[in-house]
Formats: sequence, structure tokens, C-alpha cells
Amino acid sequence: MTQYDGFSQPPRHALPRNESQRDVVNRLKRIEGQIRGLIDMVQTERSCEEVAQQMSAARKAMDKAFYRMMACSLMEAVAESAVEGSAMRDVERSTRILEKYA
Repeated sequence: MTQYDGFSQPPRHALPRNESQRDVVNRLKRIEGQIRGLIDMVQTERSCEEVAQQMSAARKAMDKAFYRMMACSLMEAVAESAVEGSAMRDVERSTRILEKYA
């Protein structure tokens, strides 16, 4: 793959990655706020059910951030493979990551 030198037009697949990266970072920042809220809930002795409900929401939000990041990985693999002709290898790599962490 050709490296982007910062001066010429960025490769087409770089633009969606930036959007995906921004989306994942925003999701993680929201999760960070949820975790801070959870800490406050525990310290102020909120009910276990309320804390469990918020923990579940934070866990689901983390899963969604993970899946969004993996979707970006698959999109990159498809975009790069169109140039390099390595679609199956790249998709298999992404599949192994999903199997390991999902």
C-alpha cells in the first residue's frame, strides 16, 4: 500500500477511517462518562439494581464501540484488497480478531 505523504490527496479509504475513528473516540468518551457515573453511584450507595443497570448499559456501549471499530477494520481490508488483491487474507485476519475478542 502506498503511504500518504500529507501533501497529496489522501487515499479514498483514509476518509472513512477518520470518520470511524472519530465515532469510536466519541463512543469511548461517552463510556468514560458512564464509568465515572458508576463510580459516583457506588460511592453514594445507590441500589445494587440501579448500579447493575448502568453497568449493563456501559458494557453494551463498549460492545458497540468494539463492533464499530471492527467494521472499520473490515472496510479497510476491502478497500485495500481492491488495490492489492488480498481480500480473503485481510477478511480472515479481521475474522480472527472478532473470534478472539468478541
